[in-house]
Amino acid sequence: MKLLMITAIREFEKNVKDILNHSGVKSFSYHYVKGYKNESDGSSENWFGASHTEIDSVLFAVFIDENFTEEVYRKVEFFNGKQKSLSKIHVATLNIEKSI
Repeated sequence: MKLLMITAIREFEKNVKDILNHSGVKSFSYHYVKGYKNESDGSSENWFGASHTEIDSVLFAVFIDENFTEEVYRKVEFFNGKQKSLSKIHVATLNIEKSI
């Protein structure tokens, strides 16, 4: 079992839901959050495109069978590859050692 954490700007909410629904995901949770990018440390790598501005974003939590994770990643990479904006969908995978 894996836990996927997915963030995106709120405008991509429907796209993320479509990706999940067509990748074998049976259920997921999501919350509206504010994204923020702080470049004061000189780092240019961040999950949010604008600097020093709060961005209306969405955070998904997805418990998923390991067999379906690559399909989600493949679809996210395909979606991101078509984007001309700085904003992308971001995914991180965490291992679940035990759950009840």
